[in-house]
Amino acid sequence: MIERIANTKATEGGASSKAGSTKSRIKTPVKDVVDTASQLDDAELENTLRPKDFSNYIGQERLKKNLKLAITAARKRDEPLDHILLYGPPGLGKTTMANVIANEMGAQIRITSGPAIERAGDLASLLTNLGDGDILFIDEIHRLHRTVEEVLYSAMEDFKLDIMLGKGPSARSLRLDVPKFTLIGATTRTGALAAPLRDRFGIIHRLEFYTHDEIRQIIERAADILKVRIDATAAMTLAERSRLTPRIANRLLKRVRDYADVNGDGIIDTVISRQSLELLEVDSLGLDPADRMLLEAIIDSYGGGPVGVETLAALTAEERSTIEDFIEPYLMQIGLLERTPRGRKVTHKAYSHLKRQPKSGGNQTGLVV
Repeated sequence: MIERIANTKATEGGASSKAGSTKSRIKTPVKDVVDTASQLDDAELENTLRPKDFSNYIGQERLKKNLKLAITAARKRDEPLDHILLYGPPGLGKTTMANVIANEMGAQIRITSGPAIERAGDLASLLTNLGDGDILFIDEIHRLHRTVEEVLYSAMEDFKLDIMLGKGPSARSLRLDVPKFTLIGATTRTGALAAPLRDRFGIIHRLEFYTHDEIRQIIERAADILKVRIDATAAMTLAERSRLTPRIANRLLKRVRDYADVNGDGIIDTVISRQSLELLEVDSLGLDPADRMLLEAIIDSYGGGPVGVETLAALTAEERSTIEDFIEPYLMQIGLLERTPRGRKVTHKAYSHLKRQPKSGGNQTGLVV
């Protein structure tokens, strides 16, 4: 059963009925207990595009190979998986992979996020409502409160919760047993995790950017699910402008589908795809207006750099975290931006793409071609 926790303070009745052995839970397929609705809203539509097993999960071959081995071993020994930490840029499929792992284990998964768990009591409510072999997925785990992290340590290692009751001289400690669960944490900033928490994960993997061919396959699979006809050239055009990220690929596909329905016959061909992408202001490398504004700000105001990220944030009216987590990784991945000890610099490739010329005598020594 896939349960998304909107408010972790809410309690659920009948928790005692969830007791059972890991073996009995592994035999219960996830698909038998997932509720479906006749009308799909955007969130549900997005969920239908997510693969449910490794055979339909495109890309991340190294990660899949290691996880298949761990899952097969856990099932053979009839015990829960080791705790798993997935990290990498946003949109690469960390949440999807957590659901695939649950499905492959035949386990139930509960989904929440770090900021939603405000107190140790919230975490205790979540853990005591799990069963043996269940999976708890915490997105943005780096944003957990430190007090919650400390309570999580003993739960991950010993499957016990240490809760303080009361305050002052009358305070006392209560130790509770919790089911043998698997914690899957996802983060875009693994360096922000406390070392004691990071070290308690037995399996740690980074999700890499996808190749254009993998993104094309993802687009064609999504088009088939959405019942949209798309030719191979148009699919590759979208793939080349999807920033090597499945989430962006699916978003662009849905917007191009809208354009095809309104301005064409519903079929996505090369002409329709290029026209719709021009309307969205997504260029041939997948850059959007925010990306181009950042590069042009460095060129126009600082002669190509170097310039500090705080200055860039003020110059572009973007949050520093937005620049570091969403804009910079792709620009550096494709060689348009260089991060140096003195700040950010644009490369000759960025000048060429933007059809700009470096100023003579500028700060462009040592640029990467």
